[in-house]
Amino acid sequence: MSKHIRWPVAIALVSMVVLGLFLFRTLNTNRTPPTIPDQGGLYQEGLAGQVRYINPLFWQNDAEQDLVSLIFRGLTRIDGQGTVQPDLARRWTIDNNQRIYTLELRDDVRWHDGIPFTADDVVYTVGVLQDPAYQAHLELAALWRSVKVQAVDAHTVQFTLAEPFAPFPYYLTVGMLPAHLLAKTGVAQLPEQSFNSKPIGTGPFRVQSARPDQIVLEAFPDFYGPKPYLSQLEFRFYPNYQSLLTAYGRGEIKGISRVLDDDLSKVSSEHSLNLYSAQRSALSLIFLNLTHPIFQDEPVREALLIALDRPALLSQVLNGQGVIAHSPFPETSWAFDPNVRQYPFDPAQARRLLEEAGWIEPPAGGVRYREGRKLEFTLTTNSDPGRVALANAIREQWAKVGAQVEIQVVDPSQLRESVLRPRKFDAVLFGWNDFSYDPDPYPLWHSSQVGEDGQNYSGYLNTEVDSLLEQARMTPDQSARASIYWRFQSILADEVPAILLFHAVYHYAIDASVHNVQVGPLIIDPSDRFRTISQWYIKTRRAGVAAAENAVDKSPK
Repeated sequence: MSKHIRWPVAIALVSMVVLGLFLFRTLNTNRTPPTIPDQGGLYQEGLAGQVRYINPLFWQNDAEQDLVSLIFRGLTRIDGQGTVQPDLARRWTIDNNQRIYTLELRDDVRWHDGIPFTADDVVYTVGVLQDPAYQAHLELAALWRSVKVQAVDAHTVQFTLAEPFAPFPYYLTVGMLPAHLLAKTGVAQLPEQSFNSKPIGTGPFRVQSARPDQIVLEAFPDFYGPKPYLSQLEFRFYPNYQSLLTAYGRGEIKGISRVLDDDLSKVSSEHSLNLYSAQRSALSLIFLNLTHPIFQDEPVREALLIALDRPALLSQVLNGQGVIAHSPFPETSWAFDPNVRQYPFDPAQARRLLEEAGWIEPPAGGVRYREGRKLEFTLTTNSDPGRVALANAIREQWAKVGAQVEIQVVDPSQLRESVLRPRKFDAVLFGWNDFSYDPDPYPLWHSSQVGEDGQNYSGYLNTEVDSLLEQARMTPDQSARASIYWRFQSILADEVPAILLFHAVYHYAIDASVHNVQVGPLIIDPSDRFRTISQWYIKTRRAGVAAAENAVDKSPK
């Protein structure tokens, strides 16, 4: 009987297998393929100001620098952690004396007009910086005028420094200029050339069209790096940053290049806008004139620091737009010491330190005195309303521990030349923005910079700090430099030669239709927001489906 039931069983088994295969195929056929980025799409952004010099050696404002960052490339670039990386140069070597840098250039780079990039372009660009007629960025020129450059061959260039200088690779980020287009033009005539409005670079985007009120860039098909998804970038120019949010509301732009603090609540309420924020190295601090008798006592300087409720200043005066500074380096920098000494708000300890330093508080309260001298001084600031408000709040907090402070307000254009350079101040509330990509703090704290032409405005003198800063400049290894800077931060935190307040925060906003926008942990210049622009996209498609059939371009409103 078992023989009679074998065929029915077999038929049933085959039927089950066939049915399973059918269901498997049906389920997989109906499964929706994932959405992935697609090429194409127009991104429109609003910039504040007018554009005249789209040139890496002559740009004058943020809008121009933004465009330069997209059109031009340097021999090196900076990543999101502030570390130098190869770019137009594939690699470089340094001789044993730390003075000769030999760079191997990429051989697959072309200018936007199709001409190959070579060592001649590097030699030409450096020559412009070294020419006495070049007067645009004099601090940059000062470094390059002491450097010898030569083309070893078409794709090898060599730099010889007068002395070891570890930050040198960071200065190689300056954009290169095309020798074949500009070499016959005198340096003095370069600012007047049409090249500055319709430039030729080696970057991921090239100029498609330019008008006084807008410029359109298109993706450069022969770019040697990652090809951007976006096919076009359109930048529209507006009189100020306040105009950008209004322009977005009218549907003119998809990106707001900078969101002011006063507009943050409005931007946050726009559900179609994504807000991006990053810490900047820009630093608000109070320079103390260390030649002033009051500030020569370290306990007094420490007392003034811990008498400040910086979290309250940040929230009540600055609307939370900042990060409390415990070091000249932002916490996102590779040079920052995470164990650096911190000073929390402690008014009781501030009073004890002042008492121990001999500053007596009158029985009825009021201004402290020592040997007939009152604890009083002037705090100078510029006339920016935000700065004045911060200065007054600081004055009120210092008054609570017995210090009497007078606020002196000067025009912003005069603060450096009339107050800081001649050291005509007791204390100055200042926003320090002059940071390069390399965190080298030599200009602010080395004793050689105490003179009127230097930037050691506090007049800080410490032989160990001098030695550390000199050693760091001769140490190309980043981890070794970081160790040196950790010791420097420890000394600075203990001696409090200036009162560190806040690191700035940068905000910008982009429409939700633009995807995969990323911001690094540290921004030196606003143009750093474009570091990852090759990964931004608007159009999408289904995986495995032709891009042209399933592209989706979403409008901002």
